[in-house]
Amino acid sequence: MSDLLFATNNSHKLREIQEIIGNEFRILSLKDVKLDIDIPETQETIEGNAVQKVRFVYELTGLNCFADDTGLEIDALNGRPGVYSARYAGEGCSFDDNINKILRELTGVENRKACFRCAICLITDGEEHIFQGRVNGVITTERKGTDGFGYDPVFLPDGHRQTFAMMPAYLKNGISHRGRAVEKMVKWLTC
Repeated sequence: MSDLLFATNNSHKLREIQEIIGNEFRILSLKDVKLDIDIPETQETIEGNAVQKVRFVYELTGLNCFADDTGLEIDALNGRPGVYSARYAGEGCSFDDNINKILRELTGVENRKACFRCAICLITDGEEHIFQGRVNGVITTERKGTDGFGYDPVFLPDGHRQTFAMMPAYLKNGISHRGRAVEKMVKWLTC
């Protein structure tokens, strides 16, 4: 089993990635390598943020590592919150604050189509590789489910009757934007 450092401070993402990858690789956290840092995210695209984050951590550690960035894009909001998904309701906001804001903005709106996009940038032996995943769906009118994190309680993926927050982890991870991007990364690493 190989070690891969995940350049994130998000414990939810860390747990989800390890569940998706299984025993193929051992995922190291920043705490595992004694890094207590804020990772910059100042780019205008999710791909740009993934690249910025992984380069920052790779330069500090020299370890094979990867970073992701994710955005929820809502048609009726012209693609917002997009790259600002984690802080859509303002700096220091909670998941609930973000959900409340989009539900307010979508009050009375019929077109609730949305997609989650994920970009992962991997650096191994100094080479960068980008893997992307996407899942289409709609934003529900109210929260449904208690699992997951972020916008999971209001995101209903196409072809399903449960929001991400209602699904068991194995089901969500099998169809999610992050799951699809991680699957591509693992396939590349194991070729």
